[in-house]
Amino acid sequence: MKTRNEGSIDQLSIDTIRLLSADIVQKANSGHPGLPLGAAPMAYVLWSRFLKFNPKDPNWINRDRFVLSPGHGSALLYSLLHLYGYDLPAFELERFRQIGSKTPGHPESFITSGVEVTTGPLGQGFGNGVGMAITEAFISSQYNQNGNRIIDYFTFGIVSDGDLMEGISSEAASLAGHLKLGKLIYLYDDNNISLDGPTNLSFTENVKARFEAYGWHTITVTDGNNTEAIERAIASAKAETTRPSLISVKTIIGFGSPLQGTNKVHGNPLGTENLNQTKINMGWDPQRSFFIPDSVRSHLSQAGEKGELLQREWNQTFSNLSRTYPNLADNLKASFEGRLPMAWEMGFPTFTTGTEMSTREASGQVLNVLKKNIPWLIGGSADLASSNETPGTPTESFQAGRHDKRNIWFGVREHAMGAILNGMAASGGVRVYGATFLTFSDYMRGSIRLASLSRHPVTYIFTHDSIAVGEDGPTHQPVEHITALRTIPNLTVIRPADAHETMEAWKFAINHLSGPVALILSRQKLPILDQKKYSSATNLSKGGYILSDSQGAPKLIIIATGSEVKLALQAQERLLQDGIPVRVVSLPSFELFQAQSGEYRDEVLPPSQQVRLAIEAGVTMPWYKYISDQGEVIGIDRFGESGDGESVLNYFGFTAENVYVIAKRILTRANQ
Repeated sequence: MKTRNEGSIDQLSIDTIRLLSADIVQKANSGHPGLPLGAAPMAYVLWSRFLKFNPKDPNWINRDRFVLSPGHGSALLYSLLHLYGYDLPAFELERFRQIGSKTPGHPESFITSGVEVTTGPLGQGFGNGVGMAITEAFISSQYNQNGNRIIDYFTFGIVSDGDLMEGISSEAASLAGHLKLGKLIYLYDDNNISLDGPTNLSFTENVKARFEAYGWHTITVTDGNNTEAIERAIASAKAETTRPSLISVKTIIGFGSPLQGTNKVHGNPLGTENLNQTKINMGWDPQRSFFIPDSVRSHLSQAGEKGELLQREWNQTFSNLSRTYPNLADNLKASFEGRLPMAWEMGFPTFTTGTEMSTREASGQVLNVLKKNIPWLIGGSADLASSNETPGTPTESFQAGRHDKRNIWFGVREHAMGAILNGMAASGGVRVYGATFLTFSDYMRGSIRLASLSRHPVTYIFTHDSIAVGEDGPTHQPVEHITALRTIPNLTVIRPADAHETMEAWKFAINHLSGPVALILSRQKLPILDQKKYSSATNLSKGGYILSDSQGAPKLIIIATGSEVKLALQAQERLLQDGIPVRVVSLPSFELFQAQSGEYRDEVLPPSQQVRLAIEAGVTMPWYKYISDQGEVIGIDRFGESGDGESVLNYFGFTAENVYVIAKRILTRANQ
């Protein structure tokens, strides 16, 4: 059987990508064949003629980054990775969407070699790519010396109608245009179809005008099958160094199939009959599945071979850097390997017992030191830097023309900030943080979830952590948020009780490479606990510890986090005056505590002592893991009230007096 346009290796390669993707979906009887069939030409041109990569070393520092933002089209990405020589065997293509395979339904960066970021929730990949471009701009300003382009890569991506509908892409695009990220290039799969039907039912805006208003360079390719036009467009985008580029490529979803141009080909397999007809339409034998012509395999391998050569040349450039600027070279290696400078803890602040300080302020002091000691620590706030106590002034701000600065002004764009941080972490060479009020963590939950799934080492600074926010009222007073964050797997949530615990929380976060960390910090001042009187805050790394113990067996255990620890200690002192021995446990992190041995947990919270009282200014639900019917929880299971912070706390019973009264009630009941 002869193939269509047998003399054109380009067309043969494109059709191989198309049909291999369709076979992948059909074998699984699940997936999205429409995007691969329509977008294969642009993917082929990008990967064969522009993308700089070495499949033998997927983590090469200076590779171009590629993001498939519409992750539902993952069959396209898996076909590309296999055909271009990555470690993705053919049998894994046949295990698409199966348990334990390297080809999950949406791309997952920690599973599949060559997948840069975990995508699928639309718009996330768009934001990730902006983060990658920010990283390139920043680290190139640090390491490119005397004409040596040691860091010089582009971030490419394919984005879809759905991506551009999601609000996160608007946030990210606005920031990218403002920052003039000229090495960010997106190919827009403009096929006018979404899952439910034609996009004109909900999406009729002028996308080109919108992105031009954001400060982007825009190009339109009217025929998504015209490879030469696509090549010219990408070349033009690469030549535009002062603006990110959006190339709108007019494609036909499900091209070549009987269902082309309709939403029926978006999210369902073609079916045997339609797939066979698609193969016939392209001049292929319908009886052959997962067929890859030898000429195509040989042709596509050339891009990887070129990348391997480019990496060898880059290695020589890096050797030159190592000889001339050894410290820079060491920093570059350390930053990509996840190591910290030897003196990263030098100059940490000391906190004076007997004084008070909010944990947000303590965090700011520690972060200032960390940024001095770790040259690749970069981040910022969603327009709340002065409230979040994140360091940096406008003159230190990462801006167009000032890509060497390390304070990112994300603006009021929480969700984009989350996705951008994920892209930065995935790109490598930096450690990243982002800050906002705890109540606004809701706006970035999708990004936090993907950071946790992908185990990105991102640090979140969430301040204004309770009803003590006060006058701003219940719209700004987090109640359920700490619990909501604790439910996300792989996310470590830490709510420190004072400045010392805050410093230890940062030490943990900066060393933690296997997932994100959320620091939950107070607005109000809290007592700085005496490290000689109470157990050392270094115990924070265990998640929970005996902060203040009783002499002899305790009759009551009070457990608290954050600002409520001081209430526990005050109540303990008063109960001691009544002759009642009480243990106070600080439990800043459920996740870290649960990771300890059973023996340790039982030492802190003996199973034999179920008379317990938990205190936290949030919903009570999670505390019943530690509190039986012999104990109680002081929390808040409703929204807050407007008023000054201290008055609101008093109104809801977060006082030492109320803790004492409830403790006495628990003890009386236990003794009956």
